[in-house]
Amino acid sequence: MNQQQLPDIKIDTTSLVKEDVYSDQKVGSVRVLTPVLANGEVDSSRDVAYFGQTQVMTQGGAIPLNFELKTETLADAFEAFGNAAKESMERTMKEIQEYQREQESKIVLPGQGAGSQIQMP
Repeated sequence: MNQQQLPDIKIDTTSLVKEDVYSDQKVGSVRVLTPVLANGEVDSSRDVAYFGQTQVMTQGGAIPLNFELKTETLADAFEAFGNAAKESMERTMKEIQEYQREQESKIVLPGQGAGSQIQMP
């Protein structure tokens, strides 16, 4: 790759955030994304965003969960964490079950290899 083919890589200074992470080191963590200006000062024209992170152990191993916490304060984010984590886990489990159903509905015909799959309705 020569210099003309390299992409122009620049930080978008209009969407900067400062990230703080709060964790109990047991269940999960809350990420707080505070909008900032290019000089590091808080950008009060944009809302602070809160995100939860945790993991759930399953038979197949740990599944990471990341979810938005639709709150306005850090204290409210901690309060909303449990229910938001449960909702995220339910969505993730449904997606896994759907993926498993899709995989089970594929039939490989003998002698035709894995590339020849027929979808069953």
